[in-house]
Amino acid sequence: MQFEKMQAAGNDYIYVSLFEEQVNDPEILSRRISDRHFGVGSDGLVLIGPDTEGDFSMKMYNADGSEGAMCGNAARCVGKYLYERGLTTKKEISLNTKSGIKYLSLTVNPQSNEVESVRVNMGKAIFSASDSLRSQVTLQEMVNYPLRVNGQEYHITFVSMGNPHAVIFMDGIDNLEIEKIGPQIEHHPFFPERTNVEFIEVTDRTHLKMRVWERGSGETLACGSGACASLVAGVITGRCEPKASVQLKGGTLEVEWEKDNKQVFLTGDAHFVFRGEIF
Repeated sequence: MQFEKMQAAGNDYIYVSLFEEQVNDPEILSRRISDRHFGVGSDGLVLIGPDTEGDFSMKMYNADGSEGAMCGNAARCVGKYLYERGLTTKKEISLNTKSGIKYLSLTVNPQSNEVESVRVNMGKAIFSASDSLRSQVTLQEMVNYPLRVNGQEYHITFVSMGNPHAVIFMDGIDNLEIEKIGPQIEHHPFFPERTNVEFIEVTDRTHLKMRVWERGSGETLACGSGACASLVAGVITGRCEPKASVQLKGGTLEVEWEKDNKQVFLTGDAHFVFRGEIF
């Protein structure tokens, strides 16, 4: 099976074209191929295929084999893949994901014909936690909501970008023992389907610093939907402007929340790493 490894802000996935390959057990393949010691090494698996509702489809699987709803970084990589591998000549692409249709806008270098950056319309931010929390906590309670974990209180602002995010604002995130607290919040009883967890340090009103614990993958270098959720959480708690740079371990993403139409946009580059074949 042929594959390509790509990364966006260090968020790396293995990409397989269903136009050329057949994948019967994506959950098993994702676990196998994502292993950084016995496999290729990645945050998960992304399958690119045809679609009847959008121009193309994207299905993503986490490193533990669970299916993910959406990944903004992966969507940007898919846009670059589709254009540079000759599957489309469009610079405006509709991509069908588990969390709905997402729209990609490609910026292409006219000399090299390479995609320099991709802007993703991530859709509307969802604030109601009623569909995601067993306790049916309301929006008002989930803004700076106090959650006690292992004897310590964390204030969580819940935002969904088609996938759940528990955003926590705090100082000193570089020294955070994320491998201890991340899984405890991910698997907290409040989140029956688990949650992504973002730890955010505010540099100023247009710059955020972020570390992320992704459900099913652990700490990753970046999370596009998490960056979007974090900016929205920052706006509704009065910490930042509706347009800001989000600095992650793997790079910086530009996020904008158009409050009038409630759409969130994510912009950044994407890169091919290598091609390979797995037997």
